[in-house]
Amino acid sequence: MSDGLSTILTSSGVEYEIVPCDPTLADTAQFCEAYGYALEDSANTIVVVGKSDPPVHAACVVLAPTRLDVNKVVRKKLGVRKASFASGDDTEELTGMAIGGVTPFGLPDHLPLWVDSRVMARDRIILGGGSRDRKVLAPPRILTALGAEVVEGLARVPTG
Repeated sequence: MSDGLSTILTSSGVEYEIVPCDPTLADTAQFCEAYGYALEDSANTIVVVGKSDPPVHAACVVLAPTRLDVNKVVRKKLGVRKASFASGDDTEELTGMAIGGVTPFGLPDHLPLWVDSRVMARDRIILGGGSRDRKVLAPPRILTALGAEVVEGLARVPTG
């Protein structure tokens, strides 16, 4: 996927950097602590499932300190009565990527990509790179350059 990822990222016309990482440190908090990135600059790609027949899915990009609003915003956007986070197995089956390495780049065409508007306010973001051994560092406009839809209120800041 590395060559394919580079091709996709280059096609955005936005500068980016591939950041290698120890796969055992790929989870957000551990990665940020080990490599000196701020949690506020770390964006997670989360696959969600709408409970319908057949199920519907989307990939959502949110900043690490925020929480994806699955019960209201995602559910309504998917057009279903109930939505939840996709399991690790479902995420891997849909994207070909393991949790901790899921990237918003090169997702299947049938999987919409939604980005919380807070992500777009950062100068740069660090994202999964398609496997647990790498991340992508880039300005957030790389997401919209590759077709992501910005959604106001997709995530919320946890209280307490």
